[in-house]
Amino acid sequence: SKLQQVDSLYKEFETPEKANKILKLKHFEKFQDTTEALAAATALVEGKIGKSLKKVLKKIVAKEAHEQLAISDAKLGGVIKEKLDLSCVHSPAVAELMRCIRSQMEGLISGLPPREFSAMSLGLAHSLSRYKLKFSPDKVDTMIVQAISLLDDLDKELNNYIMRCREWYGWHFPELGKVVTDNLAYCKTVRKVGDRTNVSTTDMSDILPEEIEAEVKLAAEISMGTEVSEQDIGNIQHLCDQVIEISDYRAQLYDYLKNRMMAIAPNLTVMVGELVGARLISHAGSLLNLAKHPASTVQILGAEKALFRALKTRKDTPKYGLIYHASLVGQTTAKNKGKISRMLAAKTSLAIRYDALGEDTNAEMGVENRAKLEARLRQLEDRGIRRISGTGKAMAKADKYQHKSQQKRRKRRKKRR
Repeated sequence: SKLQQVDSLYKEFETPEKANKILKLKHFEKFQDTTEALAAATALVEGKIGKSLKKVLKKIVAKEAHEQLAISDAKLGGVIKEKLDLSCVHSPAVAELMRCIRSQMEGLISGLPPREFSAMSLGLAHSLSRYKLKFSPDKVDTMIVQAISLLDDLDKELNNYIMRCREWYGWHFPELGKVVTDNLAYCKTVRKVGDRTNVSTTDMSDILPEEIEAEVKLAAEISMGTEVSEQDIGNIQHLCDQVIEISDYRAQLYDYLKNRMMAIAPNLTVMVGELVGARLISHAGSLLNLAKHPASTVQILGAEKALFRALKTRKDTPKYGLIYHASLVGQTTAKNKGKISRMLAAKTSLAIRYDALGEDTNAEMGVENRAKLEARLRQLEDRGIRRISGTGKAMAKADKYQHKSQQKRRKRRKKRR
C-alpha cells in the first residue's frame, strides 16, 4: 500500500532505521574486481544481462518465481522476462522506490564502510565514462567534425591573407595581380622576386608557364607602381610564406579528411562527396544523429533560416540546403535541381543509415545508388521530368490536357485574325 503512494514514499526513507523497517536485504554479492563491475555496468547500460546478474537471478529469484521483480529499466525487464521467464514490473512507484533505496544504500547494506562505498562508486563511474568515450560509435566521427570546421577556418584565413598580400604588393607592382590570377602562384612569385626590379633576372619557370612569365617580365619594365623599402618587401614576403605554409597544411588536412570519410562513411562519401558529407555530419553533430534524420530533413539541412522564413511569410520552402553543393545537383539544370536534390536526399539518407548502423564497411551500396541517380539524371535531361516520374495513366492525361490547350490557343489565334 505504501508503494502506491509515490509522492509520500520518500518520507519512509528519511532515516536508515525507517528504511530497514520497510525493506529487508535478501542477498548481496560483491564483484571480484573493477573489470567485473565495469562489464556488469556496461551490460546494464546496453540493456543486457551480465553473467553475475544472471547467476544471482537464477539462484535467488527462481525460488520465488510467482513473485514480481521490480525493475528500474523497462528494456532490461523485457530481456529478463524473455531469457529467464520472470514477471517484471516497471512503474513510477518502482522508479521512486529505487531512488529512495539509493539514498539509504549505506544503511541498508551492512558491513560496507562509507569511504569504501564512495571510492567504489567514483572508480566505477570513471571506468564507465572512459569505456563510453573509447567505444561509443558516435565519438569516432568527432575527428571529421573538427577537421571540416578547421578546413573552413583555414579557407577564411587564407582568403584574408591573400587579399591583404595582393593589396599590399599591388602598391609596388599592380600589373602582377592581373597577369597571375592563381593566388598560390602569385604568393610564390612575390616570395621569389621581391622587388620588381629583380623580375628580369629571376627565373620563374618552376612557378609560372613560359608565356605568363614573359608577360610578367614585360609588365615589370613598364610598371606604374610606387617604390617601397626593403623592410616593406621583407614583411610582404613573410606574409607570402604564411600563405604558402597554410595552403600546404590545408592540402594535407583535406587528404586526411578524405581518408577519414572513406573509413567512417564510405557510402555517404560516394553519394555526395567528402566535403558535403563532412558538413552534413558536422551540422547534425555526429553520424548517428544524422542517421536519425529523415530524407526530407537531410535535403534541407543547412537551410533552416530560409525554411522558417518561408513558413513565416507563407512563401515556397527551400528545395535544398548543404546538399546543393553535391556534384550531382551541381551538374543539373536549374529546372531539375529540386527534383534531383530530393532523389539524392532519399538515397543519401539510406547511405547514412547503412554507414552508421550497418556492419559492412564497403561502398557498394553507395556506388549502386549513385549509378541509378546518374541514369535518372540523364533521363530527366533528355526526355523531361514528366516521363519518368508519372505513371502511364498520368502521362496520358498530361498529353491530353496539353493537346487541348494547344487547340484552344489555335482557336484564339484564328479569332484574332
